[in-house]
Amino acid sequence: MRRLLLSAFAVVILALSGSAGYERAGSDSAGWREIAWPFPRDGWPAGRAFRCENEFCGERVEIYVRPKIGFCNCGSGVADDDEVDRVADLDLMSERFAPLEPGRVIRIADMAGRLRAYDLRMSDGSPHTAIGIAVSHRCDLLVAVAQGKGTARNVRRVALAFLASKEMTGWMKSAVGER
Repeated sequence: MRRLLLSAFAVVILALSGSAGYERAGSDSAGWREIAWPFPRDGWPAGRAFRCENEFCGERVEIYVRPKIGFCNCGSGVADDDEVDRVADLDLMSERFAPLEPGRVIRIADMAGRLRAYDLRMSDGSPHTAIGIAVSHRCDLLVAVAQGKGTARNVRRVALAFLASKEMTGWMKSAVGER
């Protein structure tokens, strides 16, 4: 009888932990974990870096996000694709990147800007897809770049879902001084 009760208890615990994991997998930040900022110091402070593995995002995707305070045109914000090319930190990963298509207007964390997909060649020659994002709040810029080996559509989808999560939206607003 005792053995039966212990077995039943173990089954209940496993079922509950499995259902908790399932509920977590449905959230926008499921599977993402923060990693160390992998780039050398430059004129801007280091940002935050995150990685999502295959089982959660369909492929391994990394995203790097940071504010660039006082770096935006106060009147027009992020005006065009050339600006995304210039500011979105793609060059931190590789100097070899080329746009896949024209960019599009985007809104993240109540900030307007642009998003653009790129073909990215890493230093070892391997092909990756990157999504560059630049949004502004007043005279401040927030940039993000996501990269992975999959399609631009998938990298864009998982990156935007993560950036739209409550925790990231709060952090991004705070990073540019928006209340």
